[in-house]
Amino acid sequence: MAIDSVSSVSSVGAGSGILTQDVLDQLRAADEAARITPITLEIANEEDKQKALKTIDATMTNFIDSINAIKTATLWDDRAATVSSGTSVEVSASSKTDVQDFTINVTTLATKQIEQSGSFATEDDLISGGAGQINININGQDFTVDYTATTTLKELKDLINTAAGAKVDATVVQVSAGDFRLFMSSVDTGTTQDITVTDISGTVDARLSTGMTDIQTGIDSAFTFNGQAITRTSNKITDLITGLTLTLKETGSSNVSIAQDRTSILEKFDSFVGKYNAAITELDKMTNPSTESEERGIFSTDSTIKGMKRAIENMIESAGGGVGSMIDYGFDIDKDGKMTLDKTVLETAMDDNSVNTQAFFSGGDFTKTDLSVVPLTGAFADMSVIIEGYTKFNATLDSLKDNLSDSISSLEDRKASATKRLDSRYEILTKQFIAYDIIINKLNSASSMFVQLANAQTTN
Repeated sequence: MAIDSVSSVSSVGAGSGILTQDVLDQLRAADEAARITPITLEIANEEDKQKALKTIDATMTNFIDSINAIKTATLWDDRAATVSSGTSVEVSASSKTDVQDFTINVTTLATKQIEQSGSFATEDDLISGGAGQINININGQDFTVDYTATTTLKELKDLINTAAGAKVDATVVQVSAGDFRLFMSSVDTGTTQDITVTDISGTVDARLSTGMTDIQTGIDSAFTFNGQAITRTSNKITDLITGLTLTLKETGSSNVSIAQDRTSILEKFDSFVGKYNAAITELDKMTNPSTESEERGIFSTDSTIKGMKRAIENMIESAGGGVGSMIDYGFDIDKDGKMTLDKTVLETAMDDNSVNTQAFFSGGDFTKTDLSVVPLTGAFADMSVIIEGYTKFNATLDSLKDNLSDSISSLEDRKASATKRLDSRYEILTKQFIAYDIIINKLNSASSMFVQLANAQTTN
C-alpha cells in the first residue's frame, strides 16, 4: 500500500499553501482597520466641517452685508421724485434733496440755433475756387476751418465737425432733387447759441457765408416754480434746487413731490430679515443636537458656532439702547426662531416720529416721552459690531478655519506615520514569510523523498 503524499505549502513564493499573500493581506487589512481607518474617518469629519464652515461663512457674509447696508444714517437720505399730475417735466432727486411739493408751469422750451446754407446741386460740389478759411463763432467762441480748391460740400461738413464739433453739429441734407444744403445746429440751447459764419479769405462760395439763413433761433426755457418766473438756457435744469434735476418736456403745468424713498428703505429691511432667517436656518441645521446621526448637526458640539448662534438671537432681543425694542417697529420672532416684519407698524413709526425711528436703527439723538434725549449708536450698528466679531478678517470664524486646517494637517501627518510603520512591518513580515516558505519547501522535498523510498520498500 502506497503512502499518501503530504499536502504542498504555497506561501508568498511557493510552498505549503499556509503562508500565502492572502494571509498577509488579511493581516494588513486588520491592522489598517485598527490603526489607519480611525484617522481617515477623523480627517473626513474635519473636511466635512471645513465644507460646512464655508457655507456658514457665505451665509454670515450675506447677513453682515445686509446689516451694513442699513446701519448708517445715509439709509434715510434716499429720495423719490414723483410727478403726480401733468407731463411737462421729468424729475429726479439725489440723496438729501429737500423733501417738498411744488408746481412747475412750463411756458417755453429752450431751442437750438439752426442755420442752413444756400442750395447746391450735389453734395460733391466744390465750395471754393481756391484755398482759404472760414470762421464759425458760437456763444463767443471762434473756430477756424481750413479748406482747399478741391474741398466739396460734404468734405466741408466733416471739417466743421472736426474743428467745432463740441459746439456745432454739421450735416448735409438733400432737401429735394438737385437741392443739397449744409445745416449747422448748435449743440446747446438758449439765446446765447447764435451761429455766425465769416469768410476770412473771401474765396468761399457766398452760399456758405452771406447765404446762410436762420431756420430756428435759439431761445431760453421759461417756466414758473410755485408761481415764480424763471428762465434757463437749457431744458435740463440742475441748479434750481440742490440735488434736483428737472427736464422740461412740453408746455403745461405739473405737480411734483420729493419724498423719502420708502421703497428703497423697506427693500433693505426686507433683505435684512431674509438674510437673518437664512443665517438662523443654517446655524440651526449645523448645531442640531439630535441623537439621530442623520439629523445631528456637524457642529452640534462646537462651542464657537453654537455661541455665534446665541449671539445673533440675543442681539435681536437686546437691540435698542434701552429706549425700546425692535418689536416696537414691527419686528418679531416666531416659535421657530424666524424673523417677521410688519411693514405697516414700521411705516407708522416712520410717519409718527421719523427722527426717533432713524436714531433707533441708525444712530442719533432719541427723544423719550419725558423729553429727555438719549444718544444712540443705532441698533444695526450694534448688530454689526457683534457679527463682525465673528466674520471680519482674522476674527472668530477665521480662527476656526485655521484650527480645522491645522487639525487636518496633523491628522494627515499621523496617518502618514502610521502607514509608514505598517509598510515597514509588512516589508519585514513578507521577508519572514518567504524565509519560512523556503524551509517548508525543503521539508516538502525531504518528505517526498521519504515517501518514495517507503513505497519502493513496500513494493519489494
